[in-house]
Amino acid sequence: MTAVAAASLDFALPVERQAHEPPEARGVARDGVRLMVSRADGLPTDHLVRDLPGVLRPGDLLVVNTSGTLAAALDARRRPGGGSVLALHLSIRLPAGLWLVELRRPAPPATVPFPDDVTGETLDLPAGGTVELLARHPDSRRLWVAAVRLPAPLDAYLAAHGRPIRYSHVGRDWPLDAYQTVYATEAGSAEMPSAGRPLTPRLITELVAHGIGVSPLVLHAGVSSLEDHELPPPEPYRVPPETAERVNATRAAGGRVVAVGTTVVRALETVADERGTAHPGHGWADTIVTPARGVRVVDGLLTGWHEPRASHLLILEALAGRRMLEEAYAAALERGYLWHEFGDLHLLLPGPTGRR
Repeated sequence: MTAVAAASLDFALPVERQAHEPPEARGVARDGVRLMVSRADGLPTDHLVRDLPGVLRPGDLLVVNTSGTLAAALDARRRPGGGSVLALHLSIRLPAGLWLVELRRPAPPATVPFPDDVTGETLDLPAGGTVELLARHPDSRRLWVAAVRLPAPLDAYLAAHGRPIRYSHVGRDWPLDAYQTVYATEAGSAEMPSAGRPLTPRLITELVAHGIGVSPLVLHAGVSSLEDHELPPPEPYRVPPETAERVNATRAAGGRVVAVGTTVVRALETVADERGTAHPGHGWADTIVTPARGVRVVDGLLTGWHEPRASHLLILEALAGRRMLEEAYAAALERGYLWHEFGDLHLLLPGPTGRR
């Protein structure tokens, strides 16, 4: 699976192109971050996210992921090895009280992967919690299937002892609110579905006033781990009947279904049949969207700027094609766009050729 991910776009990402803090800390409003728009009929154009009502067309539909972000990083102390402290990242909640988790070693200002084999170890969590590492996930070098036992309900425990997952491009901790979209309704993602962060209540109101629909779904995203670029394991999702109906009605009327984030693409493509019809559904999203597979119901994508060789780039290429992707990323580097969860956005509107 990693070999597939390695086939995605490669480039050098300078440090100065990485967003090190929320835009508000830089004096920029959430909806004031930059937006590049890529279309099939021209070179990429520069806007702000608040320009979206004029960029999209009446009759288009934005589909958003209302999963909220967990304070999913915890300190974990090993019992052998002198009681060394690791960072435990809760990734995906599994049936039967199990979790997929990632272990990382503190390396200020953040953490780095911890590759050691810890099968069978039990680590101590704050306030009497424990995590028993049962086995490596079969499709990952970094994820473990673990039994996590907490002395309190998850939400209360993480509120008291957890913190948002943070990587080295962000120099210090920020409160959990900085990692939430304004429309999050149901906590469950290890990391923020960050493409929707710049959408403010005022902007959503303006979109609707311009005849652009907004519909929800839920996909609880696991850790992305920037260093390894593995393809994602199955993630829990729910596509409501009303959202599936609006997706189909939008496309039938000639409008475009624009996914806000790659998590939305994955959920919608999981419930799409080969005829390009979306169905309501819930369960585990196990669809891997690649250029070879293509997309079936998604016509556009609002997304952040992804790291070199990131598996997310395969989704972008499946929608827009390699040439549009290469042109956009070259332009973004040249024009000073910012990467990562607190950075700028990219809107891909490949036109009719984006439909499969």
